[in-house]
Amino acid sequence: MVMDPSSRHGSDWIEITIRSDPCTHEAVSHFALESLGCDGVVTDASSERTLRAYLPAEPPPESIGPRVEAFLAGLSEWFPGIDAPSFGLDRVRQPDWRTAWREHFRAEQVTPGLLVVPAWEPVPRDVAGRLLRMDPGPAFGTGRHATTRMCLQALEDLVPEVPWSLLDVGTGSGILAAYGVLLGASPVEGVDVDEEALRWAAWNLELNGLSGAVRLSSDPLDSWKAPFSVVTANLTLDTIQRLLPQLSRLVSPGGSLVISGLLREQVSPLGTALAREGLGAVRELRQEEWACLVLERSGTGWAGKERP
Repeated sequence: MVMDPSSRHGSDWIEITIRSDPCTHEAVSHFALESLGCDGVVTDASSERTLRAYLPAEPPPESIGPRVEAFLAGLSEWFPGIDAPSFGLDRVRQPDWRTAWREHFRAEQVTPGLLVVPAWEPVPRDVAGRLLRMDPGPAFGTGRHATTRMCLQALEDLVPEVPWSLLDVGTGSGILAAYGVLLGASPVEGVDVDEEALRWAAWNLELNGLSGAVRLSSDPLDSWKAPFSVVTANLTLDTIQRLLPQLSRLVSPGGSLVISGLLREQVSPLGTALAREGLGAVRELRQEEWACLVLERSGTGWAGKERP
């Protein structure tokens, strides 16, 4: 049995409040979790511009401020035209902040075929299509963010008539891997460098009775050998660029690579790299300011095809 990771509580925390354009929030969250070592990032329901990240009370706030300030100063270079971001630091006592954000996560029909229900809410009586119960914690992936919704939609549309396999790179909460199982993929593998994310993914798989259907791993991509019918990678642009040769290698001939975590304007600059790896565009999905690319391994060039 996998223990619910949210059962581990703390007491004193540094609360980092960051106000920035919503298009920067994925980058800000990645910085807070990976660079600062925050235990989680919460979206403020009262303001679409505000994120709150939580860090154990040591080190002291004065050692954190300069790092946050330097990072935010660089956001305008990555996201030209945004309003200047700002931040604040407070020492707070929130013994159960990991569950405080739950009041903002509700059941949602994230694609025509998938209803995502928080693990702490009852399952609705009438469910159209498939259902996943999710408790993402600090991991990325509830189905609410546009990039996750588009990846789920892409998987839904890609299901082949023959047996197929799935590798989810950067699995986070495990939602894409779990949906792959519901859509008939086997085997399904989820890989993530973050051991905490893998613990949450394991918990979510258990919530849905899928623990034995997905193998979770932190093994580096260059150690993986078998190709997969479909590979998903909902990451950031720099990570996608770095991993692209490995991602392409792990897609079987005629298979599909689904990538997201990209802003719309970041798609075109990827064209040359995609063509170099033998990846051709099948479709480009767009929601809000985000894009998701569905690519075919046997493709010979780049010609984006947009889906509203």
